[in-house]
This record gives sequence, C-alpha cells and structure tokens, in this order.
Amino acid sequence: MFKKIVLSIAAVFVAWAIMDFVIHGLILRASYEATAQFWRPMPEMKMGLMYLCTLIIAFAFTCIYALLVAQKNIGSGVKLGVFFGLAYGVPMGFGTYSYMPIPFHMALVWCLGSFIESLVAGIIVGSIIKE
Repeated sequence: MFKKIVLSIAAVFVAWAIMDFVIHGLILRASYEATAQFWRPMPEMKMGLMYLCTLIIAFAFTCIYALLVAQKNIGSGVKLGVFFGLAYGVPMGFGTYSYMPIPFHMALVWCLGSFIESLVAGIIVGSIIKE
C-alpha cells in the first residue's frame, strides 16, 4: 500500500504540474500579461515554493483518499475529485475574484482548472490505489 501511495502522490504531482503549465502558461498567458501589475516579475517568482505547495496538496489529496475512503476504486476517486474540486476550485477562482480585480475570464479558468485538476487526481488515485 505504501508504494501505491507514493506512486499516486508522484503521479498527481506530475499531472498537476503539466496541467498548471497548460492553464497558467498557455491558456491564461495573455490575462497574466494584461494584469502584470498584480504579479511578481518572472525572475522574482518563487517557483520552488510553488512546486513544494503542489507536492503538499498532492500528498494531502492522496492521503485523504488512501486513509479515509473505504471503497477504493475509480468511482470513489472521481467522487473525491469532484468534491475536492468544488471545495478548491470555487474559492480559488471566484473567491479570489471577489476581492482582487482580476478579469472574470481568469477567475473562471482558475475555478474550472482547479476542478479539472482535482477530477484528474481522483482518477489517478482511484486507478492506482484500489481494492
């Protein structure tokens, strides 16, 4: 079980890193450039910290599934992904939009992107850690 948990953490981390690149580096690139006054310049970004945060949330997501979900299968992983995605995506997108002057498009992509990332993570953990 331990090896499956470690493999799941690594797989979720890699999937999220790739999807973050697509979401933030490609889809939202123009939006970030248009709102550059809100963000650190690229040389000042704390990329190591960002990856550490991604690893920690991949660890937490995987451990929630491995330790708290009774029936371990893809269906249970998808359910966790949906609920985690709602809990993570809505505040990430629209919670931020409520107090920060970002474009609505950015808030929507943050929300949907976080939801989809969580759904993919659920599929990953449900595929790797199963009964």
